[in-house]
Amino acid sequence: MTDEDDATPADGAPADAFARRPKRADARRNYEKLLTAAREAFAEAGVSASLEDIARRAGVGIGTLYRHFPTRRDLFESVYVDEVEVLCRAADELAGLPPWEALAGWLRRFVSYTATKRAIAEALNYDSPVFATGRQAIGAAGEPLLRRAQDAGDARPDASFDDVLRLVGGVTMYPFADPAQLERVLTMALDGIRIRP
Repeated sequence: MTDEDDATPADGAPADAFARRPKRADARRNYEKLLTAAREAFAEAGVSASLEDIARRAGVGIGTLYRHFPTRRDLFESVYVDEVEVLCRAADELAGLPPWEALAGWLRRFVSYTATKRAIAEALNYDSPVFATGRQAIGAAGEPLLRRAQDAGDARPDASFDDVLRLVGGVTMYPFADPAQLERVLTMALDGIRIRP
């Protein structure tokens, strides 16, 4: 059995990226190491990052990379899908916090996701099925956090989920050399959404 045999198709998935995770433990470990290495490489070098460098960072051979990701586009899509899944899981993890803390915490994670998405979007079409499915998943995960904060009187009632994502996503339009500055600007953006007693 090869690593490729371990992939399972997802019903109704618009792209193979949503069905690419292998079942076997060793193949799954290599897959995860490749995704982590690719995310780091794309953050540093953009989408022109070398596949050989990604394989080296992951500690695997180039053949293993190609078994999991036969094309560069497959790798881009898989990194994007993984980022969406992490963001959606974060909404569940934060849901037990007070409404404003849950929303603000999720939006901070959204900022990290946006940076990766922008790098990958250079190579993928925003109208692709993968992006469309990702947008739907993000809305389903994050919108309830906004509604909960609004219902609690912690967030502006006139703000739509799209408004909030555009505001917070806009923070990442320009790179920040200083993480403290990014946090300061993000806090200012969040203050524009928050209602204080």
